[in-house]
Amino acid sequence: MTSNRAVTYLGPGKVAVQEIQYPKLEVQGGPGVPPANIGRQCQHGVILKVVSTNICGSDQHMVRGRTTAPEGLVLGHEITGEVIEVGRDVEFISVGDLVSVPFNIACGRCVNCKERKTGICLNVNPDRPGSAYGYVDMGGWVGGQAEYVMVPYADFNLLKFPDADQAMEKILDLTMLTDIFPTGFHGAVTAGVGAGSTVYIAGAGPVGLATAVSAQFLGAAVVIVADLNEERLAQARSFGCETVDVSKGSPQDQIEQILGVPEVDCAVDAVGFEAKGHGADAGRDAPATVLNLLMDITAAGGGIGIPGLYVTGDPGGVDDAAKRGALSLSLGTGWAKSLSFATGQCPVMQYHRGLMQAILRDRVQIAKAVGATVITLDEAPQGYAEFDSGVSKKFVIDPHGELASQAA
Repeated sequence: MTSNRAVTYLGPGKVAVQEIQYPKLEVQGGPGVPPANIGRQCQHGVILKVVSTNICGSDQHMVRGRTTAPEGLVLGHEITGEVIEVGRDVEFISVGDLVSVPFNIACGRCVNCKERKTGICLNVNPDRPGSAYGYVDMGGWVGGQAEYVMVPYADFNLLKFPDADQAMEKILDLTMLTDIFPTGFHGAVTAGVGAGSTVYIAGAGPVGLATAVSAQFLGAAVVIVADLNEERLAQARSFGCETVDVSKGSPQDQIEQILGVPEVDCAVDAVGFEAKGHGADAGRDAPATVLNLLMDITAAGGGIGIPGLYVTGDPGGVDDAAKRGALSLSLGTGWAKSLSFATGQCPVMQYHRGLMQAILRDRVQIAKAVGATVITLDEAPQGYAEFDSGVSKKFVIDPHGELASQAA
């Protein structure tokens, strides 16, 4: 039997590369796997040799101990790989195909999947709508920060690259199709970004930077990225964004200095429930801060996209309400201004094919914008530590040493 090594969550602040089971076309028992999913047959699935798999800010929420993730969970929902085994029921994917895996796991059969709402598939998670690889409360599907991984419903889920050699030349861009590029694009689209828009993006981590690239691609006139971290703000400026340092006082004042008015047409929350305070409260946990600010600064009738993660269980929440995801929001402000809100997982399949074409035809360079940095599987724990320290990098794990030329 081929060995398989993977990045495993061992408790708050602890990850390690460990030997795990080689994948089967069947859901096996393990940490976080609902009993109703154990033994589930997946002849509609494939086994992938993982070519690249990325560390995500959502993974960091778990590693920090800010979710109810069980110890022993194999991490990783951003997966690109080569098909090495196909199930009996797979028709259109073949051994040797190089594919991008949407982080949403979707059956393709339920009413939501048929309406392209793949982030809330009804059939892959017995506990609630929606599923993902290697994530808390998402059905127990094994994560892809590993050498090999099983992907179910392959014909529906997988995006096959038309030319594997061409794809490998742009793999650092294409690896972002699994999550952060579509997620950032979804945030911008649902906020209503279009030609000539002014947009404020809260958060200059990888998703925030991907949102900024997406807003530019959609034709925004001014893209303002806000954060507490100067290194990440400098990264945003490197590809033409304006920036706001929320530690230096009122974001409204800084927005007015840029635009002449203290408001924007639309806004995106790329921070989520670990938001910090602004101004004098900078650095303190204040989970409702970003959402309340965005309601204040978005023009009446505007939109707010919320790809930032919010959870129903946060052991590290600042109070009992925050620990169960109950935040003190000024919803009256949003109602009075007729603002629209879009929340939840990005339905990756709505966007990934078009964004793939944009990458292959040199319309966007997402890897450079988000600071793609290749590391080995054994370097993953250090990658997590560096990412948590606030470096402006998007770590791309190379389990089999196939990205050496891109890493140079």
